[in-house]
Amino acid sequence: MDHFDVVIVGGAAVGSAAAHFLSAHAGFSGSVLVLEADPTYTWCATTRSLASVRHQFSTPGNIRMSQFATDFIRHIDAHLSVDGVAPDVGFREAGYLFLAGAQGLATLQANHAVQRTCGVDVAMLAPDALARRFPWLRVDDLAGGSLGLSGEGWLDAHSLMQAFRRKALSNRVTYRPARVSGLQRVGRAVTAVQLADGGSIACGTVINAAGTGAAALARSVGIVLPVQSRKRCVFHFHSPQQVPDCPLVIDTNGVYFRPEGKGFLCGVAPPAEQDPECFDFDLQHALFDDVLWPALAHRVPGFEAARVGNAWAGHYDVNTLDANLILGAHPDLDNLLFANGFSGHGLQQSPAVGRALAELVVGQRFETLDLSEFGWQRVLDGRAMREINVV
Repeated sequence: MDHFDVVIVGGAAVGSAAAHFLSAHAGFSGSVLVLEADPTYTWCATTRSLASVRHQFSTPGNIRMSQFATDFIRHIDAHLSVDGVAPDVGFREAGYLFLAGAQGLATLQANHAVQRTCGVDVAMLAPDALARRFPWLRVDDLAGGSLGLSGEGWLDAHSLMQAFRRKALSNRVTYRPARVSGLQRVGRAVTAVQLADGGSIACGTVINAAGTGAAALARSVGIVLPVQSRKRCVFHFHSPQQVPDCPLVIDTNGVYFRPEGKGFLCGVAPPAEQDPECFDFDLQHALFDDVLWPALAHRVPGFEAARVGNAWAGHYDVNTLDANLILGAHPDLDNLLFANGFSGHGLQQSPAVGRALAELVVGQRFETLDLSEFGWQRVLDGRAMREINVV
């Protein structure tokens, strides 16, 4: 039986970030194996994400993780270059714009206060200021907006993931295409990773970065992980309307849009009662005609002529307790680390979480950014740490 000091289940953005930071950590000299069921990364959440970074959260820990991501991406050549070649992830720092009506203004202002305390470069804009800055935007039913002035934007998710992967490979991390069927547990320790083909791999530490498969992996060792797979559809549309300097706009009803190429991407989370656990990739075509198009045409009148081009479905690994990351070891197991329940924030949190996981493996504690509030204890206590800004 093969043995690795660390086995990472899931090789997309979070798993590959962990592999990079661990293999680059001065205090680690062991062996690392990354197991990925979809080596083409065609169906993973990273590839199918909106690929964005924002600092406008309501929870300080989420803000700080994304601030680290921005700094990491801005200096990516210093972190992830291989043989002198720096990755190009196409980071476009165009900002987020959260809009609020009269009922949502107090929440927007409260979030703004938290963000400013954390050093976020963000501005509150009244409707007249919004109209001057974005003349294509309808503002007569708005009470205000929160605009990220720097640090926020979007990028090529696949390129960032592959940059982590290439750097990890250059540091002698091993990647294998394999589907994991479960974990073997003896007492307080995981002793082996079991593969669907019948094989097994002995391990020192296991990192659960399995995304929407994380709950099943946890069940194999008797742990209930409150994470479900929820489908999200993204639509690419074209419109003759010009929207210069367009940020990623989050409307009052949760509908979002942003520029992409010669068109725009848009989407919305369905209501809770219409959002069951789901693993298929079937497109919800009526979502654009019935929900998105009317909302887009209302907010940007020129979008009345919008026409859908491409569209795809992907999945969030949603933490059903509080839509926040669950990070670190469960108190019943000493060598199984969790990084799950990102609820759509995995790509932008992957640099900070990858670094944190490496620190937990090497020193059993957070060294640079204290993320202990995202640990298991709040889950076991049923104590939600509510994140208001989930898109």
